[in-house]
Amino acid sequence: MTEDTNTPESAPQAAPVTSGPDVPPDHLAINPRSPFFDQDKLQRGVGIRFKGTVRTNVEEYSISEGWVRVQAGKTLDRKGNPLTIKLVGPVEAWYEDLGEDAPVAKKG
Repeated sequence: MTEDTNTPESAPQAAPVTSGPDVPPDHLAINPRSPFFDQDKLQRGVGIRFKGTVRTNVEEYSISEGWVRVQAGKTLDRKGNPLTIKLVGPVEAWYEDLGEDAPVAKKG
């Protein structure tokens, strides 16, 4: 018997874009004291999709480790910083200044 290679299951999947000037970094934070803070990249505007939903309240993310940090309400820690919680799941990031067809960085 021959196998049908035109089925969607056997179609090659596009590899996720992981590097380049138009792809956001794997790990980025908005806190200036963080080692993952990068003002130039943040000024371009980074869009985040977490578990299929576009999020606008992300404080920090890691694509390869699969998590985002978001603020937990209006609660502050003892140093006056927003208290954050880590949510685990698939993360995708893109630069918003590139429009609708921007390359998306995601874990492959």
